Amino acid sequence: MKTSSDFEKRLLGYGLMTAEILYRLPDHPKLLQSFLWQTEDLAPKFPELTRFLVFWEREIEGRIHSVRVAHQTLISPVDFRYADGEIVVH
Repeated sequence: MKTSSDFEKRLLGYGLMTAEILYRLPDHPKLLQSFLWQTEDLAPKFPELTRFLVFWEREIEGRIHSVRVAHQTLISPVDFRYADGEIVVH
């Protein structure tokens, strides 16, 4: 039986990452605009977010003002528990 790559990533510490990117467009430099982006990423280095921001800088005209990041691991050690007993139902 083959495990899914998503499950393997979660066991390696990947979790749900949400980034709020505040940016300015050249035609309205005084306005800050917001872009929300979610993916699975590995904290604290955030390789997926880094690749996305490099792409943004290279391909999108909006200059980044700031980035806020929230990360939640999806599987942690407290999620795994062994049963201490057995319940028998008729």
